[in-house]
Amino acid sequence: MSIVSGAKVTLLGVCVIDILGRPIEELPKGQKSHLLDEIRATVAGTAGGTSIDLARLGADVTVVSAIGEDLLGDLMIESLSREGVTPRLVRKSGFQTSATILPIHPDGSRPAWHVPGAYREFGPDDIPADAIEGRGVVHYGGFTALPLLDGAPAAEILRRARAAGAFTTADCLGIKRSDTDQLLEEMLPEVDLFLPNRAEALALTGCADVFDAARRLRELGAGSVIVTCDEDGCLISDADGERTQPAYVAPVVDSTGCGDAFSAGVMVATQSGQSVDEAASFGMACASLILGQLGSVDGIRSLDQVLEWQENAVKAPDVLGRVG
Repeated sequence: MSIVSGAKVTLLGVCVIDILGRPIEELPKGQKSHLLDEIRATVAGTAGGTSIDLARLGADVTVVSAIGEDLLGDLMIESLSREGVTPRLVRKSGFQTSATILPIHPDGSRPAWHVPGAYREFGPDDIPADAIEGRGVVHYGGFTALPLLDGAPAAEILRRARAAGAFTTADCLGIKRSDTDQLLEEMLPEVDLFLPNRAEALALTGCADVFDAARRLRELGAGSVIVTCDEDGCLISDADGERTQPAYVAPVVDSTGCGDAFSAGVMVATQSGQSVDEAASFGMACASLILGQLGSVDGIRSLDQVLEWQENAVKAPDVLGRVG
């Protein structure tokens, strides 16, 4: 079965404005300056960046989040609207729109300075009931980064989405809290597909092995789990057991937003009737294209572009499969 556009997706969670520059090998000392090849501002975050990827893949996308009463918030709304995303963003007085400064190294790695800002004030009362009704997918983007929504409040929202017929997905934005056990126990039973990266899965479970971590997340209630593992591909854990998918070989400019693109690809593929394995492979194709551009979204231009690239792409060795 082929992948088609038209999935109806609502994303709840983190929206960020990224300011990126490349290539940066070291920071100037004092008041000296260095010339760069590129400086860009893009929408990012586990809801924001993913929403643009989804729109470019042909999905009908609504994003629900919180922003500040500032110029960055205006830029967020304008950028999302220009991409065809429906922004339902609540302005939070006294809080700035979340933003990150990213000096991109020549190898694509990305240290960051980040201001969480308004999204940390995003809670259940900011989510309109009609935003999660009649949607094919409802995605909770940013587990552990949303203190007013994590745990039981998120579970209730996802429960309502599932009752209305949605396939529910969730991912993380780093693990900076120590109280995740209870939050996972409350939320994961309402998540059809959980999408952490390797560092997040290990931190959430306390496991030393990514295969054990994926199994533990399913034991806590997730229907299926895909753990992304950077250049090593991904690990799938579901009722059929564990297996791995290698990454695609792709040039590296900037790794910002690869996880968000992976999530977007998986959502579109599953809504087209693809198996979880096929969806993971398409998600990795989306992530690989993001690697070749500065910023979190511009590697993806259209569904046809990704499908054509995937058809001709070469996969790397299956390192995870050999280790696992």
